[in-house]
Amino acid sequence: MICLGAFGCSAAEGPDTSFTSPSMARAPESVILLVADGAGVAHWSLAAFADEDLSVRRMTTVGLVDTRGADHVVSGSAPTATAYATGVRSRMGYVGVGPDGERVPTVVEVAMERGMSTGLLTTTGIVDATPAAFGAHSTSRYAFGEIARDMATKGITVLMGGGRGAFRPASQPDGRDLLAELRDDYTYLEEISALRSLDPDTVDALLGLFAEGEMGVVGERGDALGAMTETALDILARDADGFFLLIENEESDTQSHRNAPAEIITREMLDFARSVRIALNHQREHPETLVIVTSDHETGGISLPHDESRDIVMTYATGGHTGELVPLFAAGPGAERLGGIIGNEEVGRILLEFVRDP
Repeated sequence: MICLGAFGCSAAEGPDTSFTSPSMARAPESVILLVADGAGVAHWSLAAFADEDLSVRRMTTVGLVDTRGADHVVSGSAPTATAYATGVRSRMGYVGVGPDGERVPTVVEVAMERGMSTGLLTTTGIVDATPAAFGAHSTSRYAFGEIARDMATKGITVLMGGGRGAFRPASQPDGRDLLAELRDDYTYLEEISALRSLDPDTVDALLGLFAEGEMGVVGERGDALGAMTETALDILARDADGFFLLIENEESDTQSHRNAPAEIITREMLDFARSVRIALNHQREHPETLVIVTSDHETGGISLPHDESRDIVMTYATGGHTGELVPLFAAGPGAERLGGIIGNEEVGRILLEFVRDP
């Protein structure tokens, strides 16, 4: 409660009005959804203490997300991402399908039907649970080959992350070479260095698979998340019909599962916050854009007690997920609808409404 108050007071005392969410009846023309996987209030507190100019301080709409699913209280990435993507609460392990296993239209698919460009990017495999919930339909988040095929045939404008192995013939039951097929429709990259030298104005569709599996922590992937964010926005923003973009940092979750030290958690949150800053800078130049920052669940049960000097001594309660509400920050047209305590499926319904009604 104290940490949430700190965030709120920071925005109230000195907001950057460039990012103040106006009260608008119209829907945003484009939506950027950023997900710090596994990040709760304590994760954001560590980041805020490390950076007095943290990007989310600019976002004056603040809320809490109830992450429960259709058959559980303590949720996971797959069902919460599905709720965000479809407006339907689902079961553990399900991506892009309802609680009975039925395929449900995702915000990516609805946006594409309206002619919008779409993008999914992550620091883990592009077929992992969070992006999979937006770009595929399966009752198993671990059906990576099936998810890769679904994504490959959908026509999503930008796909970037790890997970190259899921597109190889060995991952397909019929030996289909998705990478060879996708090269016909996408500019295809395997190195972040190639991404940095890319001219986005020459690219209509981009597939960047920068690792066989996960891309690793900041020390391994460098500034990859920021580079992917900038390139995706440069490509998608050329579409006069608008766009929907999902950006995820997975390592805030993975490292919390491992009960990593505070320094590592802070580094991951600050790297993610740089992508938030890039998104907000884009929103400043394109005020019709809505930026939403949130998480899928909290991991680790992190608390921040103090030592004798009243300095923080971070502790973990678990190596798994918890049922804590997770923070949500928003800026741009429609942001005011996302404040307060809101269900994950309600966030999804609002996203669907926005891409249906420009």
